[in-house]
Amino acid sequence: MPISVAVAGASGYAGGELLRLLAGHPEFEVRVVTAHQNAGQRLGAVHPHLVSLAELELQPTEASVLAEADLVFFALPHGASGAIAARLPDDVVAVDCGADHRLTSKDAWDAFYGGEYHGAWTYGMPELLLEGGAAKQRENLPGATRIAVPGCNVTAITLGLAPGVAAGVVDAHDLVSVLAVGTSGAGKSLRPDLLASEIMGSASAYAVGGVHRHTPEIVQNLTAAGGEGVSISFTPVLVPMSRGILATSTARLAPGVSAADVREAWEGAYAGETFVRVLPAGSFPRSNDTTGANTALMGVAVDEHAGRVVVVSAIDNLVKGTAGAAIQSANLALGLPETAGLPVNGVAP
Repeated sequence: MPISVAVAGASGYAGGELLRLLAGHPEFEVRVVTAHQNAGQRLGAVHPHLVSLAELELQPTEASVLAEADLVFFALPHGASGAIAARLPDDVVAVDCGADHRLTSKDAWDAFYGGEYHGAWTYGMPELLLEGGAAKQRENLPGATRIAVPGCNVTAITLGLAPGVAAGVVDAHDLVSVLAVGTSGAGKSLRPDLLASEIMGSASAYAVGGVHRHTPEIVQNLTAAGGEGVSISFTPVLVPMSRGILATSTARLAPGVSAADVREAWEGAYAGETFVRVLPAGSFPRSNDTTGANTALMGVAVDEHAGRVVVVSAIDNLVKGTAGAAIQSANLALGLPETAGLPVNGVAP
């Protein structure tokens, strides 16, 4: 018997990417799709590329509708999923791609999001290093019925920096990251700054000065990896590409650490991982190397003159940054092969 699936927020970019991947999953069957303004329409009217699911009708996003499925994915804006998820039966597995259940600290939620705090769910980043690298978050996912998917920027930065923090080869007090981010990360909302005439041929920084809502989540992750007094300054830059993140993250080297120590820390952290790959020395990923794939690719170098590690990490914000991570975590929660339904090869050109 296939596992029945519902997707809340199916008309958006994240919802559409979930459906694209779910359509090819060997164990999941999409039966319910919901939306807000688009409720009542055929799915094919809002996602013409999802040919195999085109005749599904978008229903209202209500707990009673979603509860018809065994597994529910939420692809809603922050603040929208918490109240609905709270009304789902306990035996329904819920995976939230939004921010409502990521943060373990209510104070951090109040400072960066505001509104009702719904508590933290099991965190959906299987490759996250814990306790100085002694464990990974993957071990906490089997049997989980409530899963919080990481933010896309969080994924690119956390996976890029966690090996150095866990191994103690970098100073967790001095972390900096600048990200080139595709426009789909902002969702489908109609905003002047997302018009083609504003985006094409231009790049613009946003959430500058430590105010981005993903900041406390990054600190939370790198602290879990073993960092003490974690401090990061990160600046996202909107660039004219529809999807993808290229994060350039740097960290001050700990005293006495060599370039060989650095390479050993990163390669050891992700040895055997299917979806996270450290490229050979001197190689660095492009954002479109990950397009359509559930991969995080990274290159690592040491800037000897500045005494810093430089990590360039690339993900598809809609796959490894959202929908792919959600499905990967659901696979683990339900005892399925972790890689089921998830591509490792990107799309080019």
